[in-house]
Amino acid sequence: MDLSVVKTSQGNARLHRVMAQRCGACTWKRHICEQLKLRDRLQRHGFEELVHQYNRLLEKSDLRAVLSERYQADKYEVARGHEAATAAADGSRGDALALQQEMADMRIRHQEELTELHKKRGELAQTVIELNNRIQQKDKEIQSNEAKMLEYQRRTADLEGDVRDLNNCLQDLERANQTLKDEYDALQITFSALEEKLRKTTLDNQELVSRWMAEKAQEANQLNAENEKDSRRRQAKLQKELADAAKEPLPVDPDDDIEVLAEDSGKAGGEQPHGRAIGRTPSKKMTAVPPAGLLDSISNIFGRRGANSLSTSPENSEVPSGACVEVRVPSTALHVFEAHDGEVNAVRFSPGSRVLATGGMDRKVKLWEVVSGRCEPKGALTGSNAGITCIDFDSAGSYLLAASNDFASRIWTLDDYRLRHTLTGHSGKVLSARFLLDNTRIVSGSYDRTLKVWDLRSKVCMKTVFTGSSCNDLVCTEQCVMSGHFDKKVRFWDIRAESSVRELELLGRVTSLDLNHERTELLTCSRDDLLQIVDLRTNAVRQTLSADGFKCGADWTRVTFSPDGNFVAGGSADGALYIWNVLTGKVERTLDRNHNSAINAVSWSPSGVYVSSVEKGSKAILWSDV
Repeated sequence: MDLSVVKTSQGNARLHRVMAQRCGACTWKRHICEQLKLRDRLQRHGFEELVHQYNRLLEKSDLRAVLSERYQADKYEVARGHEAATAAADGSRGDALALQQEMADMRIRHQEELTELHKKRGELAQTVIELNNRIQQKDKEIQSNEAKMLEYQRRTADLEGDVRDLNNCLQDLERANQTLKDEYDALQITFSALEEKLRKTTLDNQELVSRWMAEKAQEANQLNAENEKDSRRRQAKLQKELADAAKEPLPVDPDDDIEVLAEDSGKAGGEQPHGRAIGRTPSKKMTAVPPAGLLDSISNIFGRRGANSLSTSPENSEVPSGACVEVRVPSTALHVFEAHDGEVNAVRFSPGSRVLATGGMDRKVKLWEVVSGRCEPKGALTGSNAGITCIDFDSAGSYLLAASNDFASRIWTLDDYRLRHTLTGHSGKVLSARFLLDNTRIVSGSYDRTLKVWDLRSKVCMKTVFTGSSCNDLVCTEQCVMSGHFDKKVRFWDIRAESSVRELELLGRVTSLDLNHERTELLTCSRDDLLQIVDLRTNAVRQTLSADGFKCGADWTRVTFSPDGNFVAGGSADGALYIWNVLTGKVERTLDRNHNSAINAVSWSPSGVYVSSVEKGSKAILWSDV
């Protein structure tokens, strides 16, 4: 029992030392140690009485052993004395009996005490076993609590580290936030200054435009006055030459024929009248022939060409056509030809429908003359350093604009095939470029998520607009640019501003845009294999066109309206050409036997007679209904 008490004391002392070592760092550890000490004192106080009783029991047991030894000694001594006394005197027999009786009583008492002591010893032993079990349980609880304390300490250390990291991160964020706030304030100040500068510049620009218009009007008035003076001088000179010619008679051979020039005096448009041969009849009358100077004067009056003519030769002159009277739905491949060395990305008819332009990955724009249902090679425009992605003609058919993968757009003149402008400034592939309606500016859209407006007179970029997504195609009206993007949105831009007026989100990436002739409806094609017609007056999708076999083959697949806006043509990834009827919303015709790969682009001629399609291979096809 003493050893158990010693172990308990040692365990408590060891616990005290451990708690003293681990709980000296913080207050809550000290509190736990104090509670454990208090519990130890309380529990030990309850066991001290048991320990004292156990010690008393041991003392009584020792006393019993001593009394038993003394009893045995007395027994032997009484036996020896009895033997001696028997021989000595029979008189003392009575005393011996009394002493024996007393010894028997003492032995009975000792026996009873011994029995009681054994009983108490068994009870105390059971109590000691129970106390030992409880001590072992308490030791296990202490060990478990120590393990939990270590785990809690480790978790506390980890959490303290996390708190420090979060505090550092919070400080960094506060510093970054303050920096951003300072930058925002600076940018706000800069923006205010730029806005004020823009306002002043706009006012100055308006004043300059007003002055320029006034000067132009004054110059026009002066030019009109000079033209009237020149006209009066030429008329006076002509009358004088006619009078002089009438005074000079010239002999005429009767056998000669005379060609009479019929003059249509009723024409007021200033066009040159055609000569009309009356016949080769003999005449005997004398007729005066005006000299060369007179004919030149007549040619100057009636045969002048307009000052705004854009073509330099009759061969290359294009007369822009309006909406055609009748559109022919193609049904036959009139001409299948190899257009380029490699993939063909773009195709476009000229405004007069006589010239077809194609652009391919061989870095060339090729021109084809449409003659009797065939495309005859006419020339090639070179100068690009990468594949051609888009083609556009100006409204007069005198210039051709091409966008390229080398981050640039280029403009050629069609009368001499010369490269006139190279517009660089994008940081990504230029996927689309269009002439604005005034033909003095163009707008280009690029993979670098910007639109740029270029002035062809100064050859500089007038404006750059960040769109937020790659621009795959664009079209233009008088004051609005519509762009289709990789993020499934069609954005509408006012060319006088730098922000979009509105947006329209489709279900797939936009690959193509096209306007009808009246510029009231927008045709879109997207990677969800749907063609949609948007009414620009309500900014809502008016009609959705689809077909079971139609599949958009690339992010740059181009579709087109017919010139009258009643049909839509688009090429599929399987090489089939689909024609939809806009009025019914159904497929009018499917042509699927000529292309061997996905169709990249389709163009409908302004005359409505022909449709041309190009593919990922090298072929181009001219379609019609004859």
